[in-house]
Amino acid sequence: MNTFTDKGLLPQGLRDLLPPQAAIEADLVERLMAVLASHGYERVEPPLIEFEDSLLSGAGAAMAKETFRLMDPVSQRMVGMRADMTPQVARIAATRLLHVPRPLRLSYAGQVLRVKGDQLNPERQLGQVGAELIGSEEIAADLEALTVAAEALDRGGVTRISVDLTLPRLVPLLCEALGLDPSRAERVRAALDHKDAAAVATVGGPAAALMGKLLAAAGAADRALSVLASLNLPGEAAAECQRLGTVVAQLKARMPTLAITVDPVENRGFEYHTGISFTFFARDVRGELGRGGRYRTGNGAGEPATGFTLYSDTVMQAIAGPSVPRRLYVPMGSDAAAAARLRSEGWITVAALVSGDAASEARRLGCSHCLIDGKAVALGVG
Repeated sequence: MNTFTDKGLLPQGLRDLLPPQAAIEADLVERLMAVLASHGYERVEPPLIEFEDSLLSGAGAAMAKETFRLMDPVSQRMVGMRADMTPQVARIAATRLLHVPRPLRLSYAGQVLRVKGDQLNPERQLGQVGAELIGSEEIAADLEALTVAAEALDRGGVTRISVDLTLPRLVPLLCEALGLDPSRAERVRAALDHKDAAAVATVGGPAAALMGKLLAAAGAADRALSVLASLNLPGEAAAECQRLGTVVAQLKARMPTLAITVDPVENRGFEYHTGISFTFFARDVRGELGRGGRYRTGNGAGEPATGFTLYSDTVMQAIAGPSVPRRLYVPMGSDAAAAARLRSEGWITVAALVSGDAASEARRLGCSHCLIDGKAVALGVG
């Protein structure tokens, strides 16, 4: 590891973000955050690391396997580097902002680090932009989380967005109502997570037929809701499905062009969620744009909350390529006031540090124009 090339190597799943992508991502994050701010979400900024017992409590427990741990040399206590920012925001709401009137609307943006990537996204360092709506059980809160997330993606430049809705509590409620022992319930859950209809039929026992119908219901929202409505579900499970139907109807009314699908048994990534949850996608884009849903703060017994996290890395893949910036070369001795005026009009100026052939130097530094007699003059081909 002594050569310059070797020093450029990074651990697997980590990368340098170079020009112009770094600037594009920064601009994207600010545009997304501006949408959240316009809906009353106030920005917070949690630390990169926290004490392990705090970071991995409550909703954070679901991220335990994805969390880097190390010893804090000051306190001699174990700390973790955040793998997700939602549990941190939930902690802030439950402690430092406990006195603030509810519902509480908070937003955040930052980087997270995970032990490993996944098949769709091998990156281990990810950019997150998100919002949490804390202190309300109302259907209106579920709807707000969905619509604000969709609006942010739209304003960020993403087209052809779709959202997939799920009910993480539905299968556990049915397993309990049908009297499945924990071992069988776990096998049923695993089979459903792998979308394995044959395994569901094999291990489901008294729940096999019902779980098979739920698995087959996944798809377009209208069809899925029709299947769910036809099933004779016990009380709480039926209430969950009715709430989902209400949210879908209102979401379609507010955003008629948004493609909506329903997967009533999807659970992976929603382990700590307690109600309607969702994932956003865009056509021809690999991976999730973001996900969110209902949960409880604290150790599962705290306040009701819902929210979402958008992944800036994936969102960047979904937006149109950047327009070519207007770069203006400013030769030595040029009018500083003229250069300042052009910057105010949106030009990027690149000042010369030495005298020389201005046109050649401008082309070498990637400039399309040169400041001549106080004006931006396009460079000819050559």
